[in-house]
Amino acid sequence: MKRILGLDLGTNSIGWAVVNATPKKDEREKIHGIEALGCRIIPMDAAILGDFDRGNSISQTAERTRLRGIRHLVERHLLRRERLHRVLDILGFLPPHYAQELDRYGKILKDKEPKLPWRKNESGQYEFIFQESFNEMLEDFRKNYPELAANQRKVPYDWTLYYLRKKALKEKITKEELAWILLNFNQKRGYYQLRGEEEEENESKKVEFYALKVVAVEDTGKVKGKEHWYNVRLENGWIYSRTSELPLDWVGQTKEFIVTTDLETDGTPKKDKEGNVKRSFRAPKEDDWNLIKKKAEKDIEQTGNTVGTYIYDTILQNPTQKVRGGLVRTIERKYYKEELELILNKQCEFHPELQDSELYATCVEALYATNEAHRNNIANRDFTYLFLNDILFYQRPLKSKKSQISNCPYEENSCIDPATGEIKHFPVKCITKSHPLFQEFRLWQFFSNLRIYKREDAEDVDVTHELLKTEDDYIALFEWLNDRKEIDQKAFLKYPAFGLKKNAVFYRWNYVEDKSYPCNETRTSILSRLEKSGIPKEFLTRENEEALWHILYSVEDKQEIAKALNSFATKHGLKEDFVTVFQKMPPFKKEYASYSAKAIKKLLPLMRIGKYWSEDAIDASTRNRIENILTGEFDESIKYRVREKAINLTDISDFKGLPVWLACYIVYNRHSEAKDIRKWKSPDDIDAYLSSFKQHSLRNPIVEQVITETLRTVRDIWKQVGTIDEIHVELGREMKNPANKRAKMTQQALENENANLRIKYLLTEFMNPEFEIENVRPHSPSQQDILRIYERGVLDSVSELPDEIGNILKKFNERDEKKRPTKSEVLRYKLWLEQKYCSPYTGNVIPLGKLFTSAYEIEHVIPQSRYFDDSFNNKVICEAEVNKLKGNLLGHEFIEKYHGQIVLGGKGKIFSVTEYEKFVKDHYYSHANKKMKRLLMNDIPETFIARQLNDSRYISKVIKTLLSNIVREEEEEEAISKNVITCTGEITNRLKNDWGANNVWNKIILPRFRRLNKLTGKNNFITTNAESHEIPVVPLKMQKGFNKKRIDHRHHILDAILIACSNRNIVNYLNNESASDKAKISRYDLQKLLCDKKDTDDKGNYKWVVKKPWDSFNQDVFTALESVVVSFKQNLRVINKATNRYLHYNEEGKKEYVKQVKGDNWAIRKPMHKDTVFGEVNLRKIKEVSLSEAIKSPQSIVSKRFKKKLLSLLDEGADIKKIKKYFEENKDTWHDIKLSKIKVYYFTKDTNERFFATRKPLDTSFDKKKIENSVTDSGIQQILLRHLELKDNNPDIAFSPDGIDEMNRNLIQLNNGKKHQPIIKVRVYEKADKFPVGETGNKSSKFVEAAKGTNLFFAIYESETVDEKTNAITKKRTYATIPLNVAIERQKQGLPAAPEDENGNKPIFVLSPNDLVYLPTKDELANGIIAQPIDKNRIYKMVSSSGHQCFFIKHTVAAPIFDKFEFSVMNKMERALTNEMIKEICVPLKVNRLGSILRIGNLDV
Repeated sequence: MKRILGLDLGTNSIGWAVVNATPKKDEREKIHGIEALGCRIIPMDAAILGDFDRGNSISQTAERTRLRGIRHLVERHLLRRERLHRVLDILGFLPPHYAQELDRYGKILKDKEPKLPWRKNESGQYEFIFQESFNEMLEDFRKNYPELAANQRKVPYDWTLYYLRKKALKEKITKEELAWILLNFNQKRGYYQLRGEEEEENESKKVEFYALKVVAVEDTGKVKGKEHWYNVRLENGWIYSRTSELPLDWVGQTKEFIVTTDLETDGTPKKDKEGNVKRSFRAPKEDDWNLIKKKAEKDIEQTGNTVGTYIYDTILQNPTQKVRGGLVRTIERKYYKEELELILNKQCEFHPELQDSELYATCVEALYATNEAHRNNIANRDFTYLFLNDILFYQRPLKSKKSQISNCPYEENSCIDPATGEIKHFPVKCITKSHPLFQEFRLWQFFSNLRIYKREDAEDVDVTHELLKTEDDYIALFEWLNDRKEIDQKAFLKYPAFGLKKNAVFYRWNYVEDKSYPCNETRTSILSRLEKSGIPKEFLTRENEEALWHILYSVEDKQEIAKALNSFATKHGLKEDFVTVFQKMPPFKKEYASYSAKAIKKLLPLMRIGKYWSEDAIDASTRNRIENILTGEFDESIKYRVREKAINLTDISDFKGLPVWLACYIVYNRHSEAKDIRKWKSPDDIDAYLSSFKQHSLRNPIVEQVITETLRTVRDIWKQVGTIDEIHVELGREMKNPANKRAKMTQQALENENANLRIKYLLTEFMNPEFEIENVRPHSPSQQDILRIYERGVLDSVSELPDEIGNILKKFNERDEKKRPTKSEVLRYKLWLEQKYCSPYTGNVIPLGKLFTSAYEIEHVIPQSRYFDDSFNNKVICEAEVNKLKGNLLGHEFIEKYHGQIVLGGKGKIFSVTEYEKFVKDHYYSHANKKMKRLLMNDIPETFIARQLNDSRYISKVIKTLLSNIVREEEEEEAISKNVITCTGEITNRLKNDWGANNVWNKIILPRFRRLNKLTGKNNFITTNAESHEIPVVPLKMQKGFNKKRIDHRHHILDAILIACSNRNIVNYLNNESASDKAKISRYDLQKLLCDKKDTDDKGNYKWVVKKPWDSFNQDVFTALESVVVSFKQNLRVINKATNRYLHYNEEGKKEYVKQVKGDNWAIRKPMHKDTVFGEVNLRKIKEVSLSEAIKSPQSIVSKRFKKKLLSLLDEGADIKKIKKYFEENKDTWHDIKLSKIKVYYFTKDTNERFFATRKPLDTSFDKKKIENSVTDSGIQQILLRHLELKDNNPDIAFSPDGIDEMNRNLIQLNNGKKHQPIIKVRVYEKADKFPVGETGNKSSKFVEAAKGTNLFFAIYESETVDEKTNAITKKRTYATIPLNVAIERQKQGLPAAPEDENGNKPIFVLSPNDLVYLPTKDELANGIIAQPIDKNRIYKMVSSSGHQCFFIKHTVAAPIFDKFEFSVMNKMERALTNEMIKEICVPLKVNRLGSILRIGNLDV
């Protein structure tokens, strides 16, 4: 008995099925049935899956890593500050009020937040301690900006710092002032920019940042929708054209722009026809920080001042200038370092402490008490060096990532352990791709595989040896390519020696035609810069190239690279230009090859040819192996396979120009893949592999997760069913393709879906332009096709449509599936448009009126009987009579045989060969090149078949190699075992149709569609097919993005069953391997063996369908799918203990990593909270109370008039009766006051209501309701409301960027004549459940809310109450969602995540997302016993929880059919489909990875 495992692997799913089979004599396996099956789902966020499909393979932990990086930056800033505190304290530079708040290590004491320039006076008020310097600065402002004093405007105390930074360059400042400056430099020390982090210059464009004043704004009179075009004239004479809904009141304002100027090849600006420079403008974005940085640096350099002086002088001239983020943004560190060095050198003259060597030694001892080496290293330095290089501007080197580089599959190093005498082996790391050695290796590899073809109508002809006749021709081409960075087909065919010129379009190479391939990027890059430096090409010898490459690759610091290049230039006598040019060269990328330098040095001598080949370059070991191969002498290290592959090499001089794979066999006896070959003999071997699996080794976290989970699933299957003999696997296309291919496929799928829907809409519009489809307009661009059809005269008139068209169009309004347009009819229309309404074999116009009739048929260019290809590229629409005549011929064969024949009763004639070829090239060359090739084929080429069979993609090979380890037979040397068979989506789709699996699937999902009909009260979701069976459908308007197969997880299992049943013969038949002349069994014989004839109509037409695996296949599959329990991978690890290791010198003086023992280190695996921090606000609100309540606090009464009277009555001693009597007697005067509903103010902190506020930028979401109900500041609230009212209450206009600008210009009018600061952000509040960030310091007043998806524990408690009369026990459940921070604190203490409830009850069970529950029936609840087997339809999956609510979905549901309707607006439900409240009766269901039920509630199964 043979056991076959079928696997359907997707991005987040593993469908599997095991079938049993026995081989038969007729080459056809007899499959007996399904032994086991299941589905494992890896839950992923829809956004992550969408990103993956679009080619964005971002780790799910990327955001966590980013935030951790930010925390590290803060920690390092604090460490620098602590070290600075210690030094300044020893020097006595810290003010007493500040120093007393520090501990001995320079840390600020707990719950303290001292500010160096501010101290509390005797009255408890803060005072500025540098008042004298502040007054000096004020005097400076009075001299330079007298308007400031005249208007009595306040000058910020913080500006004193910039005054002191300028003053310290020339005059003495106090010790405390110097300490303030030093601490400020620690806070803002500039950006340390490594080589290559600058934005690469684009030689064809010049991108610059400008801040320019607007001189004039002109309305051009042109309109674009609701927007008007304006010409904005700038102070330098430029004109910026833009649109705006609002008039641009920009005159006199300074606006920031990113200006892009197009350049000619000589670097001069390009001009348009009118002679104007071609430039474009846009507003700066976040990623333009580099341009803004350059602008700030340029401004600073032009003034010739330091950063501090530049800032002070600027605000001295313009005090309204914003400093942070406006005047100086991120600039390079060198500017700050140069300024501080000047300050320290000057202040050393005034403060003897900075020149005291004993004090310096004390500081060094305090900082580096245990680091003697560093103490000695800086012992002879001074305080300037200590502050600059050792504390403030110290930048630790980046950690080595060498461990992440792959190991060479061939080479390793070894050494003898002096202690034990053992030989130890160490891996050799792979070479970097930019190394000159690898660049040459890659080019020879490209060269050895290169072939050139001449395009022919049927099959392209290899003309490589005609164009490259001699070895010298190859050498010349190699040298031409060696001086190029990259090459594509177009540039390659222009190689002068080929002499193709204009005929190049008739040739191609064997590589991808529209892709560029790297040549020698390193050499090209160096040569171009040598040319700029005026150094001849001959200078670049192999030795010089490697030496220069090493400098450029390994040195990252800008200053260090200049030193290294100077040394190189001095050694070789090069000019100064050399250093200037190469210093700007970006560093080489840190990318690595598949082999080490050691291996490449052994392989290259066998790959070179001509003058580059030398026998002496072959290493001794390889030469010895070659001699044994040539002589045939026995050598056990040389396998027979190697001798077989080298049989044509008869002399040592033949061992050149070898392809990589053969060179590897010669040198290493194997190809690199053989290193991965192993045989797993038991499931334990999979466990051993998984434990040693290196995370991130595949560079794709999503694929990595699927591979490891697949191996775990296969391991469990192996344990359950026993030995697996064969594995059939299908990889989802998104799994096996690289990022760029996934992105391209996603885009193509979207375009195809949109095209098909557009065609459906288009067909509908013929009859009914008012058909209710969104965004369809009578003159929409989508109707261009219709207009073109009318122009061609396909339809005689607009008003009268042929009956055939009318009948088709009526189908769109039909509920019945049989009466709706079929896929075939939509495909007909699509092909008809592509063919430009003509038949490809006769050229006759196909009238639209006849397109959907039996007069025309969809025809396969390559007949399916010869080659299975059901793709769009293999289909055309033609006359039914012509299709029948064509029969089993290819398109071109048909024309050659029947050209000129009269058809269609004399109304048509088959094209001649010339006419046919012209028609095909005219109609398909530009947009359907693949179809053109098929139409011009005379035979099915072997390369065409091989290309379809070959799946060499990296991820695909990894998975197949790993699975091969399970089913590999003895002596198998290939990385992929013959017992691993790959299926494709096309095969499973064909088998679904042939075996009736689509009907099984319709039957599985039909109940959900019936329920939708019931919910909607309509019959839009079910129809009947030709066999009168009910089948599910969705209305046309819901079809976009809908896939019937994707709504239920069990489709993965169905595919796995089909894959398992697809034996080798079926796969060979359907993937066209049998179409090859080399096939062991012909396609015709396979067809007879595997297929049956099935009539397609009553006219004698038929098709071949693959036989079912066994007679009751459909019923067995349905029964199996109905009994499946889907298994979900859990991800509940929220906290674990981290193990920190540090370098430590052991007793022998050797460095070793030691575990940190002291203290606990916890790693939180989930986000604790969202980024936004809120502050709690105490809002004054209004409520209505009775008179008796109002009297208790009369000051809180809203009505001032009523409050005044009430207070006077109370002063007179009136009680509540007298007060009531007074107001009743004077009700005419007080008619607006109701004594039972008096409005009073109250503060939210006095109630249970809690409100939290945060600052948010103004945007178009601020409508009237949001402003009134969320803005905390009532003054700002009124300004916003007045501005909104002026814009007709349209927030899209009022709070657009232009609208906000206009509001800030008119603030005085909007604020009743009072001045107000510009409003960019507003403080908004909300009522929500938030928790403090921490318990100490200001953390207790900062509030956050739980991050999305962190409600991981829903506790269900149960309490019992006894009826006093009957003694009956009643059980009642209560519920609570456990906040993540509570769960984490409990897990730290080793406690369960869910605490006891308020009554001390422990939870009876706790549910987490993706947990399964079972809903007992009424009888089961009454009896207290769950009947076996359980009803699988009563199994639900927990989705999420919040507070006392818990939401579920059926465990099989993958997606809703009707979004936000089928289950609820949240696509999840609290009540079961049978209307029970799930949380009230459910019991937890424990299943294993394979979906087997282990426990129901507290009962083991």
